[in-house]
Amino acid sequence: MTAEVLRRAPLDGVRLPGFAVERPFLTHLTLRLRGAHTEVATALGVPLPETPCTFTSGNSLDVLWMGPDEYLIISDADHRELEPLVRGTISGATGAVCDVSAQRTTVTLSGPVVRDVLAHGCSIDLHPSVSPPGTCVQTLLARTGIVLLVRENDEFTVLVRSSFAEYFAAWLVDASVEYEEVP
Repeated sequence: MTAEVLRRAPLDGVRLPGFAVERPFLTHLTLRLRGAHTEVATALGVPLPETPCTFTSGNSLDVLWMGPDEYLIISDADHRELEPLVRGTISGATGAVCDVSAQRTTVTLSGPVVRDVLAHGCSIDLHPSVSPPGTCVQTLLARTGIVLLVRENDEFTVLVRSSFAEYFAAWLVDASVEYEEVP
C-alpha cells in the first residue's frame, strides 16, 4: 500500500488582499553559467538578461539576472522537462542547474495601490522612473527576503520563501487595510 502524496500550496487557505494571487508550484531553476549564453538562450527561446537587476520574459518563462554568473528561470513548464533541456545546453560550458522549485512560492500583485502598499515595507524605490518594467531585485520586504519583479501595468511578482509565505500574506493584508474599499 502506498500513501497518496498531497501537494499543498504555501498560502492554501490563507487570506490575501484582493490585488494578490498566489501562483504555486511553478518551476524555479537556478542556473550558474560561464559561457554558453547563446546556446541556453536559444534552447529557452528567451535571451538571458545582460544587465544587473533585470529579467527577460517569453515562451511562458522568466529569466532573472541574480548575479554575475547566476540566473533564476521561472516557468509554468514541468521541471522534469525544463531541467534536462537547460542541463543539455550547458554540457560544454562551466555551469550547473539546480531545481529550487520548492524553495519559494510566487505571488502576483496587480493594481494601482500595489506600489504604495509595497512602499510600507520595502526600501526599494518603485517609482516607474527608477524601477521600470523589467526590473528585478532581491530585497527585504517587512524583514522578509524576497525577489521582486516589476512588470507592465502596475503588476509585480513577489518570490517569497515558502516558510515565510504566511507571514508575508499577513503583512500584506495589514499593509493594505487603508486601501480596502469600505462597503
